Amino acid sequence: MLVLTFSTGIVDAVGYLGLDRVFTANMTGNVVILGMALTGAEDLPVLGPVVALVGFMAGAAVGGRVLRRAATGWTTASTVLFALVGLVLGGLAWAATGLGDQVPVEEGTTAPPAALALTGVLGLVMGVQAATARRLAVKDVTTVVVTSTITGLAADSRLAGGDGGGWRRRAGAVLLILAGAAVGAALLRWHVGAGLGLAGLVTVAAALVGHGTARVRTPRGDRERRGAGGRSR
Repeated sequence: MLVLTFSTGIVDAVGYLGLDRVFTANMTGNVVILGMALTGAEDLPVLGPVVALVGFMAGAAVGGRVLRRAATGWTTASTVLFALVGLVLGGLAWAATGLGDQVPVEEGTTAPPAALALTGVLGLVMGVQAATARRLAVKDVTTVVVTSTITGLAADSRLAGGDGGGWRRRAGAVLLILAGAAVGAALLRWHVGAGLGLAGLVTVAAALVGHGTARVRTPRGDRERRGAGGRSR
């Protein structure tokens, strides 16, 4: 989940810096940008944030639908959805290489249809990822936003009178999305597709590792339950 948070930072850096100041994972940012743009703020996009929002909601709906009857925790469906997100990101990286001077979008210009399509698909797969992560319910790690993570980090700290529990995970999520954004911005100097390609590779790797870990843990848990049942008899 922390690795997926890192890849999200890459994707959002590509969206904001390369696709006309649009967030494709952090929908709070899009809502704020859209609100300012609708009230007349200059040079802020309207269509891009709307496309990203619609795509994200559609992806979240698909993810929720697929996982509706899945068991809690990491399942084969989780692996498939995360891997699909990674593969689509890789496909978008390849597609971006053919867009020529249409990406990155120059500031103050209208995003071309190809860039808007890229924004919509990125929003879609990030919605799928967010819905899948939500199903796993790892506390304070949603993979797409860290506002609640920062809140928990501060509110539960010893400074606030708490026990500081979970601070490593929370701090890790914040630092990794920061690092991902930095990497995405750096790779954008080379090409839009570079960041998307890396994000896709990282996401597929996380899906495979998660699946392998789940496969290792489940048999062990089954053996323990069977052993407990045998002793009780």
